[in-house]
Amino acid sequence: MKLTKYERARIIGARALQIAMGAPIFLKLSKKDLETIRYDPISIAKKELEAEVIPLTVKRPLPPKE
Repeated sequence: MKLTKYERARIIGARALQIAMGAPIFLKLSKKDLETIRYDPISIAKKELEAEVIPLTVKRPLPPKE
C-alpha cells in the first residue's frame, strides 16, 4: 500500500512511541545493528515500516455515494 508522507510520519511516530515504552521489536536485529543505530526508536520504526512488519492499518475516508 502506498502511503502519503503524513501517514508515513504518523505510523513511524506511533510505532516509535510504542518501542520507546517497551513494546517488542518485530525485526530480528543483531546487537551490532542496534548499536549502529544507537537503539533509536525512530530508526527502528523506519526499518520496520520498510520491511512492512508493522501491524497498523490506515483508514481512509471514501468519497460520498451519489
